[in-house]
Amino acid sequence: MAKNKDQSQKPLAQNKKASHDYFIEETYEAGIVLMGTEIKSLRTGRANLNDAFATVRNGEIFLNNLHISPFEQGNRHNPTDPTRARKLLLHKAQIAKLYGQSKQDGYSIVPLKIYVRNGYAKILIGLGKGKKQYDKRESAAKRDAQRDIQRALREKQKVAR
Repeated sequence: MAKNKDQSQKPLAQNKKASHDYFIEETYEAGIVLMGTEIKSLRTGRANLNDAFATVRNGEIFLNNLHISPFEQGNRHNPTDPTRARKLLLHKAQIAKLYGQSKQDGYSIVPLKIYVRNGYAKILIGLGKGKKQYDKRESAAKRDAQRDIQRALREKQKVAR
């Protein structure tokens, strides 16, 4: 049986707070180096991206504080720290670009979502500029206004029928 392409890119974990806290300017798709049964835990949706962040060290990029719970039916002799630093797989030019831009004031590398594509775990990371409190209020006001417009349009379409 062949899997549907849309189903294979369904997010296994998502950082919904990232778009609230950051203006995401660029996104990159990176592979994740996993050990043991971590991929099985990911596939069951036992990952948490909320406190995760990425750093560049020695020309390599690492994802910190990504919590992947241990797989219950896994090998008990293969203990791994659930929040260990995991290496991300990107091209050197992409890492250099991310490193240079993240060193600017207010920018950071933020993980957005984890998914499986072609059997490999991928993570979507973004270069984000932190929002101020008034930016967050402005974004919420725009979202509410858009929701009200959509609601009014739906009501108008119901009356027209």
